[in-house]
Amino acid sequence: MNGEIGAPPRRAEGYAKRHQKHGFQRYLDDAMGECNETIVGLEQCKDLYGANVDKRLCEDLIDLYDKSGRQLYNLSLAWSKFKRRLT
Repeated sequence: MNGEIGAPPRRAEGYAKRHQKHGFQRYLDDAMGECNETIVGLEQCKDLYGANVDKRLCEDLIDLYDKSGRQLYNLSLAWSKFKRRLT
């Protein structure tokens, strides 16, 4: 499972490339994908190993990554509008 560690570095790398026309947007999209991957992995862990994992912790983490993904999506929309104003 790479998603749980992938989103923060992707955001940081994207921010460093924010001056590029499509650079930051691409990293936002990648970070959203990482959040979705993490959610799927957590759901699989919860379903497959339910007796051996803390289900409440999994649900809390799923909720956190879901919120993060939605925030990234909204940032992506705002960034698209901002880029259009600059050009």
